[in-house]
Amino acid sequence: MRPAASLPNHGSDARIRRNIRLALALFIAGLVVSGVTAFPLLHELNWLVTIFHVEQAAASGRAFSGIAAWILKVREGLSVTYAHYPFIAYGTDWLAFGHLIIALFFIGPMRDPVRNVFILQTGLWACGLVLPLALICGPIRGIPIYWRLIDCSFGILGFPLLWYCLRSCRRLHD
Repeated sequence: MRPAASLPNHGSDARIRRNIRLALALFIAGLVVSGVTAFPLLHELNWLVTIFHVEQAAASGRAFSGIAAWILKVREGLSVTYAHYPFIAYGTDWLAFGHLIIALFFIGPMRDPVRNVFILQTGLWACGLVLPLALICGPIRGIPIYWRLIDCSFGILGFPLLWYCLRSCRRLHD
């Protein structure tokens, strides 16, 4: 008979697996929301303009700065582009699709986190690499700093979730 200290703690393993699933569910939800919201960009921008009452103020000749000016500029860019070159939206459709497909990959770690630990590791790299992408390419493309920080938020919020899952997998494996 083994000593009590060396017996496996199946209740603890079940709790760890449940917490991993919860963290991954949050991560997957973030990917799905990011993906789904990349399809109707122009409609979303029109919605934001309405919510913030920016259009009425802009019609009165009021000048804007900050996020209101950015929302108006992006909406104008998409409106003009979609009117003359609607096929450009196909690029953001693929972006959205990519987010949804990446979310599917994280179902593997939800089922068996130890066996699919490489997906968690790859996700950590992706979260980390979001930061230099946004901070290097953003200024090149004329993206304001506050919007680049919003883009970085996925990596900043996703990294701790995946880090927790990876650390928890090590406890399950030991």
